Amino acid sequence: MPDFHELPKLRDSLSYLYIEHAIIDRKQNAIEYIQEDGRVMVPVAALCVLMLGPGTSISHAAVKVLAENGCSILWVGEDVTRCYAQGLGETHKGYHALRQAELCCNSLSREKVVKNMYRYRFMDMKEEVSLQQMRGMEGARVKQMYAEASRQYGVRWQGRNYNRGEWNDADPVNRALSAANALMNGICHAAIISGGYLPALGFIHTGRQLSFVYDIADLYKAEISIPAAFQTAAESLDKVEQRARMTCREKMREVRLLQRILPDIDALLEIEQPSEDTQGEDPVSELWEELY
Repeated sequence: MPDFHELPKLRDSLSYLYIEHAIIDRKQNAIEYIQEDGRVMVPVAALCVLMLGPGTSISHAAVKVLAENGCSILWVGEDVTRCYAQGLGETHKGYHALRQAELCCNSLSREKVVKNMYRYRFMDMKEEVSLQQMRGMEGARVKQMYAEASRQYGVRWQGRNYNRGEWNDADPVNRALSAANALMNGICHAAIISGGYLPALGFIHTGRQLSFVYDIADLYKAEISIPAAFQTAAESLDKVEQRARMTCREKMREVRLLQRILPDIDALLEIEQPSEDTQGEDPVSELWEELY
């Protein structure tokens, strides 16, 4: 029996791989993508997200090995401008999901988590600041971040303005921001699924299938995706979406983002890991057993 402690962890994984116009098949315990100019082997045990663009064909065996190694699969449009579908993560435990639902459904605990998320962004925030004041501070902080990035990189900023249906009508920095934020959402989504949390149960964001993804991604946008987008637009206006993702990925590596996401979520939700004796217990099943 293999030693599971030797398996790669999320924090040690590669962030993402985008493939288009290729055939993807399984090769031993990895995948291989085949294009006109050759074949490339990819170690899926160390891959976090696989994005499949137009013109890709993937085999059943390749999807199976990706799922077994906890790699999320996204079916996307050209240059990741659209997301059509997604795969599942590797965890089969419900402890984190149950705890998240418990916190989300109680108004007092929900507000506490929301305040924890805002305090994560304002390390010097005082305890007596109200939730309404925090929201106002957050709005002002985001505007200030855009203004500072505009001055730092010398990129003209006229506000966040884009239309998904008219992608090319947006200015380059807005397109770069959208591409970088989409990548950030994808990485956080993969981490949330890997940790056994529920993407739809958000605390600040609500009513969307990816509400919790937006909650967590917002923690890192000021540090990673906003400067990455403005830096990309300052360097050149050519292929800003692709280059913004590459710049964003490099910044993620520099700040060791994959090592931080799950510990940050545990801290924000104040989750204590269950002992080995209790982590498999199902409280709902126990209630049914008492009734019958």
